[in-house]
Amino acid sequence: MSATRPVRLVLFDIDGTILRSNGAGRRAMVAALREIFGVTGPADHRYDGKTDPQIVREVMRIEGHEDADIDERMDALMVLYLSRLQRELEQAHTLVHPGIFELLSALEARHDTILGLLTGNLREGAYAKLRAAGIDPGRFRVGAFGSDHEHRPELPAVAQRRAQAELGIDLQGEHLVIIGDTPADIECGRSIGVRAIGVATGSYSVDELRSYGAHAVFETLADTERVMSAIVDA
Repeated sequence: MSATRPVRLVLFDIDGTILRSNGAGRRAMVAALREIFGVTGPADHRYDGKTDPQIVREVMRIEGHEDADIDERMDALMVLYLSRLQRELEQAHTLVHPGIFELLSALEARHDTILGLLTGNLREGAYAKLRAAGIDPGRFRVGAFGSDHEHRPELPAVAQRRAQAELGIDLQGEHLVIIGDTPADIECGRSIGVRAIGVATGSYSVDELRSYGAHAVFETLADTERVMSAIVDA
């Protein structure tokens, strides 16, 4: 480990940040909701920045389902969703956003940065999307997923605990860096002092992400040197 810089755990969001799967996740979720609940929720309901279980709960509450009913059907729905997601990914063209491969390689080459994931996807869904993009999920040594907790603000602490349990590294909150494309990514680690970096490759602009208090915001992650500086030079 570097003697001059603290170790950083760099936690990437997936959808809108690393890749775009051209609606595969939404189509899979809608199909699963229709089969399990018979309804799908509003067609314009936003999924970005949310965990998969949170999406289910929100749209089914809108449709009039009580939480107890949602909880009872949640596991079966997620099994079906993952099956449908795999099928959708096989047919969709997954786009990797600019600079991702270069940034991952640059982070892996350092002794003071650790690659990780922080995503609302279930673990199995996250890995399926990465594989569809030609990215080995094993490159990410720590992960926190929608299958760990329904509420995204709980996930940075999950990642923090996993770094300790699985890698033997005790990281303070300020040594975690979240990279994401939504306000939820920017805000979720604030309570433990996590640094957030925004990227406008999703549905939010640079100005919108900056207004939520991001440490830095980029149009894309293509300028590896500048992004690396925002990650490690603070």
